[in-house]
Amino acid sequence: MTNTFSQVGTNVRKVDGMALATGGSLFVADLAPENALCGMILTSPHAHARIVRMDISKAEALDGVFAVLYHGNVPRILHTTAGQGFPEPSPYDTAMFDNKVRYVGDRVAAVAAETPEIAARALSLIEVEYEILEPVFDPVKALQPGAPIIHDEPDAHVVIPVPYDKDRNLAAFVETSVGDVDGTLARCDIVVSGTYTTQYAQHCPIEPHITLCELDPYGRVRITSSTQVPWHVRRIVAQCCEIPVRRIRVVKPRIGGGFGAKQEVLIEDVCTMLCLRSGQPVLMEYSRKDEFVSSRTRHPSVCTTTLGFSKDGKIQAIRMHMVLNTGAYGSHALTVGSNCGSKVLPMYPCEHIEFKMEGAYTNLPVGGAYRGYGATQAVFSVECLIDEVAAKLGRDPLELRVQNHIRSGMGSPIFKALGEGTEGVEMTIGSCGLPECISLGAEAIEWKKPRTSSGRKARGVGMAILMQGSSIPHVDMGAATIKLNEDGSFNLLMGATDLGTGSDTVLSQIAAEEIGVDTAMMIPLSSDTDVTPFDVGAYASSTTYLSGGAVKKAALLIRHQILEVAAEMLRCEQDKLSIEDGRILGGAKVITISDVALHSLYSHNQKQIMASASHITEKSPPPFAAHFVDVEVDLDTGFVKLLKYVSAVDCGTTIHPKLAEGQTEGATMNGISFALTEEYLFNEKGRMLNPSFGHYKIFTTADMPEMVTIMVPTYETTGPYGAKSVSEISINGALPAISNAIFNACGVRMMHGPFTPERVARALREKS
Repeated sequence: MTNTFSQVGTNVRKVDGMALATGGSLFVADLAPENALCGMILTSPHAHARIVRMDISKAEALDGVFAVLYHGNVPRILHTTAGQGFPEPSPYDTAMFDNKVRYVGDRVAAVAAETPEIAARALSLIEVEYEILEPVFDPVKALQPGAPIIHDEPDAHVVIPVPYDKDRNLAAFVETSVGDVDGTLARCDIVVSGTYTTQYAQHCPIEPHITLCELDPYGRVRITSSTQVPWHVRRIVAQCCEIPVRRIRVVKPRIGGGFGAKQEVLIEDVCTMLCLRSGQPVLMEYSRKDEFVSSRTRHPSVCTTTLGFSKDGKIQAIRMHMVLNTGAYGSHALTVGSNCGSKVLPMYPCEHIEFKMEGAYTNLPVGGAYRGYGATQAVFSVECLIDEVAAKLGRDPLELRVQNHIRSGMGSPIFKALGEGTEGVEMTIGSCGLPECISLGAEAIEWKKPRTSSGRKARGVGMAILMQGSSIPHVDMGAATIKLNEDGSFNLLMGATDLGTGSDTVLSQIAAEEIGVDTAMMIPLSSDTDVTPFDVGAYASSTTYLSGGAVKKAALLIRHQILEVAAEMLRCEQDKLSIEDGRILGGAKVITISDVALHSLYSHNQKQIMASASHITEKSPPPFAAHFVDVEVDLDTGFVKLLKYVSAVDCGTTIHPKLAEGQTEGATMNGISFALTEEYLFNEKGRMLNPSFGHYKIFTTADMPEMVTIMVPTYETTGPYGAKSVSEISINGALPAISNAIFNACGVRMMHGPFTPERVARALREKS
């Protein structure tokens, strides 16, 4: 479908671009008053221990200390830290402070003091006596009989009826099947199987978790926080601190990155309690070490997948068993685990599918929301095994994918069977540009061109195809309010959270397009729970598709109101009028939206032109992508050099092409870094050994290969102006595509990330 828009599909100036470029944007730390106390948390040095004695008296007596918190002086309110819709599908297994610690980095106590130095001194004066308990670090072993029980407290529970068994370290469980997988696999001509594992990884936002809490003159708490989920923060903090929601205001300023880490309520509750106890403003900020150890991570996984094919190359059956390591708490275990199936298995439609997921508690850092959200872990095995099938059939892996991948008009029983912790929705694919993604990506990488290996350098190419989703249908909701000003500008009030993704700009474009004005006439304000309407927050690839739907609805109402007043002014029928570039056309004369605003506000029948709208989604249309990579492998050292990486993406209509390309390139680099360098290292006691950028290696622009990004236009009829999501999908391609390219180059199959030189060299030695 071809559409001509005036604002949508154009690279308008980012609404906060100049402020960011000139240092004018204010982040949480910039807003802290000079008298703000420093909040600081004491964390556990042990992976599994019970606190048998604790003395905070010396810390409380230290000059400059205003408050000390620990399990003995705060309410024990079990909750989940996951910022999800209510009731949350994650277990209520977390207290603000507990008498048991479950991983190195778990909360023990907190202080608020005049300076960071005094706060650190106060923490050192807190006396803690621990009873050391046996830990378990392996998620598979954690699920076996006789393993140490991590959550032996009697009150941990789930609030919706989902599978949960803390007595055997099972934080989440999903199992579904269609057809006859066993019988079909027994009849298949080709059966391939493998166990693929993924590692811990951190989001590494430039700005760590940071929160400022202040009391206003009316006794309300203003929480200014670097968060993706302001409304979930408000609800969970009220729950933990036992205060009414009406006493809390949450404001999100500019954010220095999130990627899912800030879909979690990690420090806002403690900071609020310190503020309430001290009566002073409190600023609490994670250090980089805290961010690695005490924040959230990508869930490590152990995925065993089996594919069955007929000799003509048609897929017949899929079986996937996923074990996720959720760490010490069950944050997002069920929803990430569900997405392992729902965002991957429909890619290759067949009648016989079996999926099982177990989320295991361990005494290691906590898994949470991370860009890709389950698809990253599961697509690794599937896309590598597709290449294994192609090799057995003597087929081009690209052609095998083309033969089998999902297309427009097709569905999958997995869509209905697996939601994000709830039942999904039956869905057929609307827009699908995957065939074009594959053909254009193959052309850009020169897929058919022979790669010449010489000496110790081996060349190879690999690919992977991907799908994700757009919002959580029938679960999440977004809302927007728009009002007209005298000069023809509009205040656009949105709950949607801009993380630096540019959603303030994209949503302004949608509103401007619907009304018929330039984007520059929109004045966006987002994420203030006192001022803007509700929105679930920035997660699940929902902002453009879900929140954009709310903005478009509100803008349509505004357009109708403008034309109603204009018709009165021009003494003509409303349906004869139109709005173009801020002018009302079709009457005896041309008037402007400013004229309409002044007439509406100051003439008879006075009224404020304004409207609010809410939006939920009925489906979650997947964006699609095809990733291609050209690599060179050093056969002596195992070093993998990326020569070229191509990402071809169908995200429907690109509302802002440059921002969509930026999201794709950022996600692709994020995935490359995960595939080649990023890894948590632990000692035998569960302590992370590399919690710094000096030892935890992430890719930077200096490490980028030649990158080609191709946006493939389609039109998704259920999305605002044909748009789908784009932000997550491209993080998922690098792990399988690079593994396939390494195999193509030198014949070794990498089944555990990251593909470090040491691992590749070891695999080469074992092969020889």
